[in-house]
Amino acid sequence: MLKPIFLVACTLKFDASAIFTNYKFYKMSNMLTAYCMKTKEKNVPMQDAVITKTARGGYMAQGHDGKGNKMTTMLGEARALEAVKDGVAKKSW
Repeated sequence: MLKPIFLVACTLKFDASAIFTNYKFYKMSNMLTAYCMKTKEKNVPMQDAVITKTARGGYMAQGHDGKGNKMTTMLGEARALEAVKDGVAKKSW
């Protein structure tokens, strides 16, 4: 009875590391991406991004997709500051 529990724990650990690996790969790109509500496309590159700080301390990037559709995405502090440092986005606070 202990073997199935152990196998489940190993499976969860493997899935978590795969997600982390995908996140590291996603983080390497210099472009900010977001979901476009109008066209229902994922990972659309954001142009003219401006990063603002929310009232609760989070970071939000706002921009457009180049076709006139406005986009917004939430960011963590590290990713937001990295985007400003790399010149991908402007800081508004």
